[in-house]
Amino acid sequence: MGESASEIAANLAEGFEGFSSYPYLDPVGIPTIGFGSTRDEHNNPVTMQHPPITRAQGLLLLQRDMSAAFADIAAQVRVPITGNEKAALADFIYNLGDGNFEASTLLRLLNAKNYEGAAQQFDRWDRAGGQVLAGLLRRRQAETALFNKP
Repeated sequence: MGESASEIAANLAEGFEGFSSYPYLDPVGIPTIGFGSTRDEHNNPVTMQHPPITRAQGLLLLQRDMSAAFADIAAQVRVPITGNEKAALADFIYNLGDGNFEASTLLRLLNAKNYEGAAQQFDRWDRAGGQVLAGLLRRRQAETALFNKP
């Protein structure tokens, strides 16, 4: 039996985000902790004064944030999608936020049943602070490959 879409998405995010028990600033200066969470266990914004967390706490934040990403997919995507497409979209939302997803050409093309055109949109999101980041490009390429995987 294969992994579920949520397990695939969480593993993808975990691999790209890495883990930090202490708060750090992401590439655009947003305080972040754990596996890339910007909100703490009480759903308050992470600050640079936030106390350190354990890996287990980081995984709980990742699961919470990933659940929110899947809820966004359920609310916004109006066409049938596979588990791999859903996992790729969840990682995209986890990394970029639901607002970016909701306003994206990727979502518009997907909802128009242009799956190939939607897949080509991932790579357009390889910048942070106006700069192309190699890590973001690798992540977008991994999401594209997963989205296109049967």
